[in-house]
Amino acid sequence: MTTSSCDRPISDILFIQGLRVDTIIGIYDWEKQAEQPLIFDIELSTSLIDSAQSDAINDTVNYKTVSDDIIEWVKASRFELIETLAEQLCQRLFDHYPKVSEIALTLNKPHAVIAANAVGLKIHRRRSSQ
Repeated sequence: MTTSSCDRPISDILFIQGLRVDTIIGIYDWEKQAEQPLIFDIELSTSLIDSAQSDAINDTVNYKTVSDDIIEWVKASRFELIETLAEQLCQRLFDHYPKVSEIALTLNKPHAVIAANAVGLKIHRRRSSQ
């Protein structure tokens, strides 16, 4: 977390809501035969002060680039559990986007349980201070 000229902590969030990726995922045979949608809501904690002052895309986390990266990576991945996918996705985002300090991820798997609108998970990860 950074501070502004007012010496108050800064906690800015870039978000991506409702990012749909059709992919193969699941433990059941039927899930391994056809793509199904996963819906991602992602909050990326970062400081937006530099980009707000410079008005330059290179001073921020580009949510279009992040979205494209997630789509490409998820489509190329093969996992049985969304828990594994979510954990590895967060690590990938930390590895590729050094300005991100925390990630809040909600992952919906809408076709997993017919009687439910969606099932899924919510995780929150903080960059390790290594």
